[in-house]
Amino acid sequence: MTTTTKYIFVTGGVTSSLGKGIIAASLAKLLQAQGYRTTIQKLDPYINVDPGTLNPYEHGECYVTDDGAETDLDLGHYERFLNVPTSQSNNVTTGRIYQSVIEKERRGEFLGKTVQVIPHITDEIKHRVQILGKSGDYDIVITEIGGTVGDIESLPYVEAVRQLKWELGENNAIVIHLTLVPYLSAAGELKTKPTQHSVKTLMESGVMADVLVCRTEHELPTDLRHKLAKFCNVRPEAVIQSIDASTIYDVPNLMLDEGLDKVVLKKLALDSSLPDLTQWNQFLIRHKNPIGEVTIGLIGKYVELQDSYKSILEAFIHAGAENEVKVKIESIHSEHLTADNAADKLKHLHGVLVAPGFGERGIEGKIDAVKYVREHNIPFLGICLGMQMAVIEYSRNVLGLDDANSTEMNEDTSNPVIDLMESQKTITDKGGTMRLGAWDCELLDGSISKDIYQTNAIKERHRHRYEFNNDYKAQIEAAGMKATGLNPETGLVEIVEIPSHNWFVGVQYHPEYKSTVANPHPLFVAFVKAALNFKTNNNSVSMAQN
Repeated sequence: MTTTTKYIFVTGGVTSSLGKGIIAASLAKLLQAQGYRTTIQKLDPYINVDPGTLNPYEHGECYVTDDGAETDLDLGHYERFLNVPTSQSNNVTTGRIYQSVIEKERRGEFLGKTVQVIPHITDEIKHRVQILGKSGDYDIVITEIGGTVGDIESLPYVEAVRQLKWELGENNAIVIHLTLVPYLSAAGELKTKPTQHSVKTLMESGVMADVLVCRTEHELPTDLRHKLAKFCNVRPEAVIQSIDASTIYDVPNLMLDEGLDKVVLKKLALDSSLPDLTQWNQFLIRHKNPIGEVTIGLIGKYVELQDSYKSILEAFIHAGAENEVKVKIESIHSEHLTADNAADKLKHLHGVLVAPGFGERGIEGKIDAVKYVREHNIPFLGICLGMQMAVIEYSRNVLGLDDANSTEMNEDTSNPVIDLMESQKTITDKGGTMRLGAWDCELLDGSISKDIYQTNAIKERHRHRYEFNNDYKAQIEAAGMKATGLNPETGLVEIVEIPSHNWFVGVQYHPEYKSTVANPHPLFVAFVKAALNFKTNNNSVSMAQN
């Protein structure tokens, strides 16, 4: 649609967690819905090469792309909104920038010159920003810069934006600044001063905002918008209100009502039209008007922080809308779950998901949860570590291998039904060395999974070091748990099921990463449907007994 790729930079001020990722994704959705090929990338100022080694309490979920990049969770929002896969190029960290520059210096590419933040680091940032634009695949590239302006670690990125705006020329690059307009209840009014200071800080770095998006709990009156426009050097129509919404999926429509897409396209000298949000709004109608409700237990050890399981929670929203039910998630800390209290915590649930994770903390609680739902025919979905816990539980309590375990938890177990992958045994570095990205899986005829996916072969994303130990496969299958999904090259067990159970599926991969508004993941859709059927059947039994 356009011969020159246009660039939009999204910066933040005043405070973090204002929702730059959601604003970027919402704007991208509006531009995509007008026919523009749009993508989003995230620049993270931290020095870690990627979030792969970060504790979920530190940074929330680590999102994984098809090409095996461990990335910021905002990339999940980008994919869920746009229904377009992201890649290694969509997430850049300071660690990766410096690593690349240092490697070039070691190779002698700078011809003996002194390597400095400007121009070498900023040049590398500019190069990374433009990789997607120069691919020829996109008309518009939106770049979200993590952190807030004024942060020391963000300065090279802001400087790179300043240079790029000048180099790309008029109408080819703009800056959207997301800021906070707080409401002081004691004064009974909204205050603009934090936004003014934030914009001033941005201007001190040589960057002028073209559009202001103001996060607020209350409507911004016209006079306040004009005040912000006057003090912050933007047009009044470029002062955009971003009021608190009941769901992140409302934000594209709210931004459409505010005219964000029109302002942006005008500044980029591009034509605007009415976005086609038909499919999006149909999803919203189903999401907001459920016919029924199911309660699903999420068993994990990071349940205090919702961002730790962000993709799982969003996948349930998509699957719930597809089934026209509200999925009520009950978070249960696996450390606090035991064989003695499992019934009290789980008996009222219509389905249980045992979440992914690493390390031995909370493991026995997950195993106790699997045992309870297996014995009481409650629909079960185990993801990655959750699938491995299902194998351990079955081995202990059905096969009678009392000490069955994973070598991740007990290196000396005499029955390592879960073991370190062969390809991992020579690896010592932690970062970026797991089995990552999309891998093939072939499905067994007659299995639940084959019925769900409606195909023989699938490709799903992974993030793990340990796997089902095939030395125990014949023994486990003879007892009733079936391996219904296998990697065709390695024989790795990707899926286990218990055919005699109501609905029992464990997967080694992460289906949540591929669920989007436009394409809810079939495994989550089927799981929610199974939970709904379980609830309906149980209610019927209760009524018959009464």
